[in-house]
Amino acid sequence: MPGNLCSSILVACLLFACGCNTSHTAEPRGKVGRPANPRSSDEVGQAGVVPSQFAAAGSPLANPLQPQRAMRYLQQICQLGPRVTGSAAMAAQQELLVNHFEQLGGQVHLQRFRIRHPLTTNPVPVANLIVQWHPEMDRRILLCAHYDTRPQADNPQVAAALRGQVFLGANDGASGVALLMELAHFVPQVAGNYGVDFLLVDAEEFVFPGTKKQRYFIGSEYFARNYAARPEAVSYSYPKAAVLDMIGDRELQIYQDRNSIWWRDTRPVTREIWDVARRLGVKEFIPRTHPRMKQPIQDDHLMLRNVGKIPTCEIIDFDYPKFPLNRYWHTDQDTPDKCSGASLVKVGWVILEWLKTAA
Repeated sequence: MPGNLCSSILVACLLFACGCNTSHTAEPRGKVGRPANPRSSDEVGQAGVVPSQFAAAGSPLANPLQPQRAMRYLQQICQLGPRVTGSAAMAAQQELLVNHFEQLGGQVHLQRFRIRHPLTTNPVPVANLIVQWHPEMDRRILLCAHYDTRPQADNPQVAAALRGQVFLGANDGASGVALLMELAHFVPQVAGNYGVDFLLVDAEEFVFPGTKKQRYFIGSEYFARNYAARPEAVSYSYPKAAVLDMIGDRELQIYQDRNSIWWRDTRPVTREIWDVARRLGVKEFIPRTHPRMKQPIQDDHLMLRNVGKIPTCEIIDFDYPKFPLNRYWHTDQDTPDKCSGASLVKVGWVILEWLKTAA
């Protein structure tokens, strides 16, 4: 692989875009499915220390991630307001993130394209944000989070009068981004078997009531199609990936997604991550599927896996605060006070150790 992975991705994107019609359709219909867990607070302290025993190594490890800093990142993002695709707040978020990741040594590339607004048909700018660490390595792990917010509060399980008008997306939108911002302090020092890419996807849920066909996961589909169409001369690949979504819930409980544990290619990735959590003693990663959720989660991992052929594990807590009502989800109650820095860094610790030990 060429030393500069950004250039490789850009070449692949340009070659693909020449013949690509961005009006392709995504069939999935949004997230489905999530229980309530004992309250997880920020009592771990500023350094994020969660004493545990890492059985494989036989020596105690402490969580190096900082919950207060991770929470500040989440709050900083939410202070921008709703980050709807194509909005001024989204542009401000992009500038904030580019500066953050570049200052920590990441190579940042914006994968830009346009779509038609589903109501007005006007062109809307879309941009996936890609951050590369250790770009010289051909085999890479992809960590994905969406960084857009839904245009309106529209949880169908909640009465319209109780949903509110403004969907801030603290958990569903900012939590995965805040965790990647925190992980960026540590990933440059990871000496594992893989390079690491962050993928912040846009237009995950740029959907509006009253439209006949609602397209979800537009950004991840665009990325996946470009990746699948990359020239043979581009040698980098993603043998493993994980999607991080809604992982800031104070009452954190992460069950295994049904597709992620059922699909033959994603099952090993899922088991790797949950095994790391078990060895670290992070009990919020529960090694079974949700007992009351009968349908698999619909999220960006579908595009990465089905279109891009990237084995991708979904990491999501879909009890917000309790499935199936999910009173905070897609309502004006999805605010920073419902989230916890302790939850963010527990997930981040598992991911960081996975990056270090993945074979």
